[in-house]
Amino acid sequence: MSYDKRVDGRGFDELRKMEAKVGVIPRADGSAYFSMGGTSAYAAVYGPRQTYPKFLQDPSKGVLRCHYAMMPFSGAGDRVRPGPNRRAKEISLVTTNALLPAIDLHEFPNAIVDVFISLPETDAGSRCAGICAASLALADAGIPMTELVGAVAVGRVDDKVVVDLCYDEEAYEEGEVADIPVAMLYNKGEISLLQMDGKISKDMLLEALERAKKALTFIHDVQVKALKERFKQVENIE
Repeated sequence: MSYDKRVDGRGFDELRKMEAKVGVIPRADGSAYFSMGGTSAYAAVYGPRQTYPKFLQDPSKGVLRCHYAMMPFSGAGDRVRPGPNRRAKEISLVTTNALLPAIDLHEFPNAIVDVFISLPETDAGSRCAGICAASLALADAGIPMTELVGAVAVGRVDDKVVVDLCYDEEAYEEGEVADIPVAMLYNKGEISLLQMDGKISKDMLLEALERAKKALTFIHDVQVKALKERFKQVENIE
């Protein structure tokens, strides 16, 4: 059976509706909001600050630490159990690794930068929305960055390569599904996150990655626009 029409009516290359805002949490050193379809993420940055416990300190540079958490009411199904779990720890780690190539913490030896990512609403692509929000929040906090990091999920639904899968596509039962989160440093064109859940051929994977690059160009524009609006607000206050 062929997957001729997406469940939400989008084109196969079409992203869900996206929104980005910067400076949304007053007491954080930097913060941002990013939504893609029914998935939304808030990111708050605190630091650089002294690292405790001290055994975590790095005398040559600062340490980045990301904390990913879905709120108990965020899912469309059962209530999410609060507190850390294996999935949250895994996503926290891959988020940290996706962001690290774009930031420079050598100015902050023995310090730590904490990024708290909270998702009040999820409909697939939660780690991608979190990475996009975290990148914006780090920029808002003034952390030295070479560029922004964007992320999107691409993959396969039956016989079609699609961009930005929704939950119904991830749960599609009438054919093979592959979900591939991709994060990229836009200017360098370097991939900082590549994961996959499912089966996909080599040719479909290469096609999916090409579509991811095009989608990430649009996401980068959304991020830049949000930062520019934030700078305008700051200038007006001053």
